[in-house]
Amino acid sequence: MSPPARRHNVYVVLLDPAVMQHRRFVDQNPNLAPHTICLYVGMSGLPPEERFANHKAGHKGNSYVRKYGISLVPELYKGLNPMTYTEAQATEARLADELRSAGYAVWQR
Repeated sequence: MSPPARRHNVYVVLLDPAVMQHRRFVDQNPNLAPHTICLYVGMSGLPPEERFANHKAGHKGNSYVRKYGISLVPELYKGLNPMTYTEAQATEARLADELRSAGYAVWQR
């Protein structure tokens, strides 16, 4: 049996701070500072650029990214991709936690 395919990617999107108007977003980030940088962390079997374009087009996209997504932040996931589906799931959760601990406001699916 061959090893699992390493075709999944974790990515980070910069969100407009206006996303903080949403209670659900704020509830996920209870210790927000006034000028906190807002991010979305996701994973996909698509390249990050293609997945971000799908979000913005509303195709299987997160509503926060569709409405508030500004750009990808590749320096926050550089060197992580590609990986297996299982690795991507774990990395997505770990990266979101690490970024939140570093002071970012983070939404993770």
